[in-house]
Amino acid sequence: MKAEPGHYDAIIIGGGPAGSTAAMYLSRAGKRALVLERETFPRFHIGESLLPYNVPIFEELGLMPALREAGFMEKYGAQFVLPDGSLRTEIEFGRGRFTDQPMSYQVERSKFDDLLLRHAARGGATVREGMEVKDFTVDPAGGVVVTAQNGGAPERFTAEFLIDASGTANFTGNREGLKEIYEEHRKFAIYGHYTGIPLPDEARKCGDILIYRLKDAWFWFIPLSREKVSLGLVVDRAALRESALTPEERFDAAVQRCPELRERLAVAQRVGPVRTIADFSYRNRRFVSPRLVRVGDAAGFLDPIFSSGVYLAMLTAREAAQAVSEAIDTGRTLTPAMRRYERRTRSHLGAYFEMIRHFYTQPFIELLMQPQAKWHLPDAVVAILAGQMEGGWAVRWRLRVFFWLVRLQACFPVVKRLRIE
Repeated sequence: MKAEPGHYDAIIIGGGPAGSTAAMYLSRAGKRALVLERETFPRFHIGESLLPYNVPIFEELGLMPALREAGFMEKYGAQFVLPDGSLRTEIEFGRGRFTDQPMSYQVERSKFDDLLLRHAARGGATVREGMEVKDFTVDPAGGVVVTAQNGGAPERFTAEFLIDASGTANFTGNREGLKEIYEEHRKFAIYGHYTGIPLPDEARKCGDILIYRLKDAWFWFIPLSREKVSLGLVVDRAALRESALTPEERFDAAVQRCPELRERLAVAQRVGPVRTIADFSYRNRRFVSPRLVRVGDAAGFLDPIFSSGVYLAMLTAREAAQAVSEAIDTGRTLTPAMRRYERRTRSHLGAYFEMIRHFYTQPFIELLMQPQAKWHLPDAVVAILAGQMEGGWAVRWRLRVFFWLVRLQACFPVVKRLRIE
């Protein structure tokens, strides 16, 4: 393909955390990156809890001063709570044997995503907002052509590589019929923002994410600031569809089953509407092909229970951008580094999906809520919850033992059986 005026090294579909991160790393490598974002930022988005291992990426990209100035709530841990508050497990990231990142942030995504996208633009990426991608073609022997428009006539862009960071829109994966849905994990989230909920005075506790685990659903409780909390209910989509209740009625009914949460909401005011979103886990059969790489949710989307979304978006974007940069430098369209990226991404998604799959079982909750210190097994779980993907064999064998105990708990009680309403 003959290079046209305005020809780019890489076109990135989507300006969320994955797209912005890919653009930042490409620009740092001296590459010409174009970000085509369908919406105009800032815009509302869910997925507000970050993991500690986001922080090294923020530091690499020089984002920490802006994050501190933005005043986001600091997050040092997570708490898993039974509905009546009678039992809780508190996880402190900084005390894990296999983690060295003690803190992350709770963020309003409208502000956070806008911060990332502006940082990418200041770093040299070309950012076009309000540009809906309509079509793309990839010629392995030539290059990439993307057509997009912003209300007017379609515009045509060319590049050497295409990075799909389109999120759950999964633009290229859907076009190529690559999506594989985890049928047993079709969920539905009902959520909103609230003010007036008292938070703990202790600075290192008030930013904890709380997971209230009901028998057939769970709530997230994410303090975004001293004044605002994000609260959401995740239920099986089939159960909601079979119910005569509206989503808001189902939300309220679940709150009534959770006394601790009911008490906290008694003095709260909801800000804005109750929102809903269908959350179903999936992945694409391929993450790379000649001149094309998928990152973040456009590679695979996971249930939000362990807050891995933004972290995996930025992690995969960093690794993909490095592989694409090397491919451009060597004049190749599909490289060993891209294949390694695919294997690593598959491994990252697999590690979290295994945790997610077990989370919805009673034996997993019983062991999680009653941790046993033997062999530092809880520290291996903390490592994954913090985003430590390089823990090596020391973490992997402990996770294998932990999951073996989960299976054993289903047959013979290793810890006390719990009654979860």
